Amino acid sequence: MDGHTISKDEDGATRTAVVMAAIRSRLAARTLAPGDRLPSIRRFAATMKVSPSTVVEAYDRLAAEGLIRARQGSGFYVTGGGLPPLALTQAASPQELVVDPFWVSRQSLDAEPGALKPGCGWLPADWMPDEALRRGFRALARADGAILTDYGGTRGASVLRRLLLGRFAEAGLAVSAEQLTLTGSGTQALDLICRFLLRPGDAVLVDDPCYFNFQALLRAHQVRILSVPYTPSGPDIAAFEAVVAAERPRLYLTNSGLHNPTGASLSPQAAYRVLSAATANDMIIVEDDIFADFEPEPSARLAALDGLERVIRIGSFSKTLSAAVRCGYIAARADWIDGLVDLQVATSFGGPGPVSTELLAGVLAGGSYRKHMEELHRRLAQARREVAARLEPLGIRPWLMPRGGFYLWCRLPEDVDSAELARLAVMQGVVLAPGNVFSVAQMAGNFMRFNVAQSRDPRVIEELGQAMAAMRQQGGAAAHD
Repeated sequence: MDGHTISKDEDGATRTAVVMAAIRSRLAARTLAPGDRLPSIRRFAATMKVSPSTVVEAYDRLAAEGLIRARQGSGFYVTGGGLPPLALTQAASPQELVVDPFWVSRQSLDAEPGALKPGCGWLPADWMPDEALRRGFRALARADGAILTDYGGTRGASVLRRLLLGRFAEAGLAVSAEQLTLTGSGTQALDLICRFLLRPGDAVLVDDPCYFNFQALLRAHQVRILSVPYTPSGPDIAAFEAVVAAERPRLYLTNSGLHNPTGASLSPQAAYRVLSAATANDMIIVEDDIFADFEPEPSARLAALDGLERVIRIGSFSKTLSAAVRCGYIAARADWIDGLVDLQVATSFGGPGPVSTELLAGVLAGGSYRKHMEELHRRLAQARREVAARLEPLGIRPWLMPRGGFYLWCRLPEDVDSAELARLAVMQGVVLAPGNVFSVAQMAGNFMRFNVAQSRDPRVIEELGQAMAAMRQQGGAAAHD
């Protein structure tokens, strides 16, 4: 705009600087941690839409700064020297945001009113128990004033904890009052466990694919993330046993029932092998059971089989009741709960407030909750069938048809990259969940997670088809050039 013409050399230097900035942002956010291998030159060139020589130049400059180093025949790796302060947000370039584990959360939470959100992780407002929640709020308005003004107790409201203990007993898990505490949310439950059990540099094992926020939170704790492929019956057992024996991770994080994002359920045989490997290698398991109530019949649970010796169960009510009324829980060994309670006092000054816990207890204790879940099972079963049928003409097919829940983990046509598709779709007001945000190994590039309850609007399929057509047209034009 100032009349200066950018020369070819200046343009190359600008592109190199952009690539270097993209790597620095990943280092700052710890999505690349010390010891991690950088993307291959050819793959990162394709991601950034630059030539391989530009990426080579950027990597060489970062190596000269001591941020990364080359290993002969292996690639470039993060050194850990001179890492910037931890930053959990990324630069706002679309190329970076699409494959960032924070991307789906940011796009879903900050979406404009009326945006289509087939990639988000919650049910639409009109699927939630609105009237039961309103009755609960009216009852709270008449309650003792302390409920509206006081801090929560260190372990959370006793009335909600008693209800949870009863629900655990019905599922075959005997939990004493000393083995349970409430938390501000399910995410806070996991954060407290990480603070309590992990130190920077510890190894933590997750499924591949896994819930993207597992990765985001673990990066914040500066641990080494390992992954194992997930199958329709649980983790690939041979790979699981090998990595646990070789790496001896401190924790394994998983969803046993209605796994996120795949919708798979853990088989009893796989559960036995997982627990055997954990015992043999002194590994602790964190079982996120947030989708338990969406199962028509309970599948195998590690916590029930283990009796909370080395398994910690966490969960919350955000998927079934309300994401606006935050409350989670941790069930674990009594001595661990004591330490976690103290840690929650130190970081949050007590458990969740009485308003949220009393409200949730009132809804759970009434008969309306069971009816609400029965209705959700029916509606979701129909939605899974309908959405799968609508995706079929686009060549998008479920990896498996889940027994329950609201996710479909789908394989895209071979010529469609889910990250690029999501980038194009979000420009049209459609939030998608591309496969590689769930994959530590970045092996899910042609997968996409669909929330069937958020995919009923015909515009979802229409916009998806248009984005796929635009993507293919761009690919054809690039090949012609």
